[in-house]
Amino acid sequence: MEKLLEVVDLYKKYDEKSDYTIKAINICGSAGEIVGLLGHNGAGKSTTIKCITGMHPYNKGSITIAGHDMLNDAIEAKRNFGYVSDEFALFDKMTGMEYVNFMADIYEVSTSDREMRIKEFQELFALGDAIYEQINSYSHGMKQKISIMGALIHNPKVFILDEPMTGLDPHTANQLKNYFVKHSKAGNLVIFSSHNLDVVERLCNRVYVVDQGVILEEINLEEFRKKGKNLEEYFLSFTNRVSKR
Repeated sequence: MEKLLEVVDLYKKYDEKSDYTIKAINICGSAGEIVGLLGHNGAGKSTTIKCITGMHPYNKGSITIAGHDMLNDAIEAKRNFGYVSDEFALFDKMTGMEYVNFMADIYEVSTSDREMRIKEFQELFALGDAIYEQINSYSHGMKQKISIMGALIHNPKVFILDEPMTGLDPHTANQLKNYFVKHSKAGNLVIFSSHNLDVVERLCNRVYVVDQGVILEEINLEEFRKKGKNLEEYFLSFTNRVSKR
């Protein structure tokens, strides 16, 4: 399978006097996979994702997206992923439709492709006429939906999300999970952070367990399921053992 994401020995600190927030992070993801970053709040998941997406500079290591190095070929690397933040960095004075078209313009999506994808996402997320209203009038869940639409409008090879289910109603959350599967089966990679063990266990092919800025373990969930193991029990017992060291 084509490797679409490779993070090698990634280190990040926020100032010279502090310790590294994340250290020796190694992550990979291939076409057709759904990969999870699992850990408690403050474990280092969001920092890792912000480095991968270029939002934060990093001190050491390398990040390659769809064959493009994030430092030396950043524009092409960024063309190949869509990112949904946990903070909703949106232009509130735009309407939802203006925002999605703005994102389509940035990624040079053709008129026919954007119309097709907007129609698909409207059916998926059911924004209806609200897509023509200003984003500052949106609820938390609606902002999440329009963020996702903007991130996917260019059909990226890598779809990156930080705590994507937060604020979504059960129906929309289920629709999004179904889209994860559809997007990965089309030969793309989905990678997301979560502390929701149930979502991770049901969706992911592999998961990286993150704690205190390091990766404790990589788990192949397909093999894990075949052995009849329970991710919640394993995760809690594993992290408890580590914390006692």
